[in-house]
Amino acid sequence: MGKIANRTLAGAGALVLAVALAGTASYAGGHPKVTTPTLTGWAALPAGTFVPGSEPSGALVTGDLHGFTAPFADQPVQGFSGIVDNHDGTFDVLSDNGYGNQANSADFLLRVHRLAPAFATNTVDVVGGVNLTDPNGKVPWPLTRADRVLTGADFDVESIVKAADGTFWIGDEFGPYLLHFDRGGRLLTAPIPLDGVVAPETAARTGVPATTGSSKGFEGLASSPGGRYVYGLLEGTVTGDTPGQLRLNEFDTRAQRYTGKRYRYRLESATNAIGDAIAVDRDRFLIIERDGGQGATAVFKRLYLADKRDRDRDGLLDKTLLVDLMNIANPKRLGGFGTTFTFPFQTIEDVVILDDTHLAVLNDNNFPFSSGRTAGRADDNEWITIQLPQPLHTDRRLLR
Repeated sequence: MGKIANRTLAGAGALVLAVALAGTASYAGGHPKVTTPTLTGWAALPAGTFVPGSEPSGALVTGDLHGFTAPFADQPVQGFSGIVDNHDGTFDVLSDNGYGNQANSADFLLRVHRLAPAFATNTVDVVGGVNLTDPNGKVPWPLTRADRVLTGADFDVESIVKAADGTFWIGDEFGPYLLHFDRGGRLLTAPIPLDGVVAPETAARTGVPATTGSSKGFEGLASSPGGRYVYGLLEGTVTGDTPGQLRLNEFDTRAQRYTGKRYRYRLESATNAIGDAIAVDRDRFLIIERDGGQGATAVFKRLYLADKRDRDRDGLLDKTLLVDLMNIANPKRLGGFGTTFTFPFQTIEDVVILDDTHLAVLNDNNFPFSSGRTAGRADDNEWITIQLPQPLHTDRRLLR
């Protein structure tokens, strides 16, 4: 099994970071105005990227590994399910639970990676990262590991925001829970449940009946301007709710409790799923909505602007299509693709606002299982930047 073409980690020197920072200029400005969403940058982190000298992983992985052999000698850098802009050319990117479920992911260490895209060379450098841990025993039930390093059998982390103090709020799907970590990845409080919503993984542990499907917890997590509130968007419909409607819950980070305010997002099809949700201002959110197809079967991969002011009074977030990720203009043929660029991945789970007219979108490559770009080949982690024809009028507090 091949390892990786670039295994740069934190401490590798200023040169790598300087190159990465220079590469970010492909989205930062200097582009003429566009009339349709347009690709301005493309980079990729190879599927076979691992954290050197870490720990073996994937002992229970089975199925089509697309040319890779399990177990892996090190921890893979994969499965990106949330992203935070550090505003210095680097981004903190969250890996999800590992290999798709609780049963096969006990040797996958939950981790926030620090990455630096270099669009000038179409590459992504891994410049650091922290494992998520619970050294102070905040989780009140038994964990997989005695050293309290968190694994994909403990939580399925799918969304992330960074507070002004550098701590992370992370959304989990096994609870679903909100998890609060310090900048070193140490859990600060006990997992915070959402009243009335119980995932099957928690039902199996507690005996409380499940009210949502497996892997249908907090797929999106958005921070309000100023950080007082975070908004968690569920991926699945709660029992008793209208099929295809998803709950968006407001949480007060100061009071450490839910406020009781709840909004609803309606999927275009009840068979769709959301991939991420981030804030644009106090009322608006960017939400990735997708079907489950990949490659030739990928049809619906879209980015919506959703507004909780509900101007049509139908009880749902107002939705406006912002970007069709299967139809992005690519006049410069970036990445070696044609003049129409598509993002044909099964799971697209990361969006971040770079400036008022530029976004970055990343796929979750479900390593080593997804094969959307080239049939039979494990997907890389692709990182694209998109220029919008009109500014978002983003709250400036969310851009610093």
